[in-house]
Amino acid sequence: MPHPGEHSAPPYNYPAGYSDPGLAPPPGFNMNYNMGPPPVMFQPSAVAPTGPPAGITPAPDAPHSMVAIGVPPGLEYLAQIDQILIHQKVELLEALIGFETNNQYEIKNSLGQKIYKAKEKNDCCTRNCCGSLRSFDMKIKDNSDREVIRLIRPFRCVSCWCPCCLQEMEVQAPPGTTVGYVKQDWHPFLPKFSIQGPNKETLMKIEGPCCACNCCGDVNFELKTNDSDKAIGRISKQWSGLLKEVFTDTDNFGIQFPLDLDVKMKAVLLGACFLIDFMFFEKVGEANQRSSVFS
Repeated sequence: MPHPGEHSAPPYNYPAGYSDPGLAPPPGFNMNYNMGPPPVMFQPSAVAPTGPPAGITPAPDAPHSMVAIGVPPGLEYLAQIDQILIHQKVELLEALIGFETNNQYEIKNSLGQKIYKAKEKNDCCTRNCCGSLRSFDMKIKDNSDREVIRLIRPFRCVSCWCPCCLQEMEVQAPPGTTVGYVKQDWHPFLPKFSIQGPNKETLMKIEGPCCACNCCGDVNFELKTNDSDKAIGRISKQWSGLLKEVFTDTDNFGIQFPLDLDVKMKAVLLGACFLIDFMFFEKVGEANQRSSVFS
């Protein structure tokens, strides 16, 4: 017991870096009491983390309750961005001997951070006999390897001389639930597409150039509203450099869309980008890639 007049010592000695639990937290320290659900700060995973992973730049701040309503699981991050980059991975076997393999892609945000990955699924005979017109299923997975989007492309014609059986793609998110379609519209010399909802109602349109040939430059497919010619976004085939363009089949794309666009339609635009890639920029063996709706 201390003698009278002496100050009593604190019952515990706190190590450096720890404060007395009875004191108020220092300025800027958030106790997270009664703050509601945390915002979605990064591309979601199967197990919800407690904070952004190391080295990952936080996504734009958005309350969880705002992005969760009506958003398919795994697509929460798409609600916070207005552009996507798509890079096709180089397949060594395909580059060396020309044997067509399943296409694989990395889907990134504007900072180059991978948010999804996509892989084509079909058989060897279909890939090498049907070429760029081949049917396929494409699975798009998040960083926790959970499938969040499935693209289904049936075998169709692509030439303007066959207007009754043009290209289309079904987009499901999650797999088994159709959120929209991409359908090629007949036109004598321009590549045109309709972006449709789950009931095949046209919501937006895409229009490309007469000659989709990227000779030392980007090729832009403009995204427009259904009732006007006003451009609200675009899908761009980006110039990858002379060596890659000539000797490999790898493509780079960029997609721009309004930030407040329905996240399901963002997923459909992702499907439209892959359809455009296969229609105009896919090379199989010695066959040259298409450059217009005539060929």
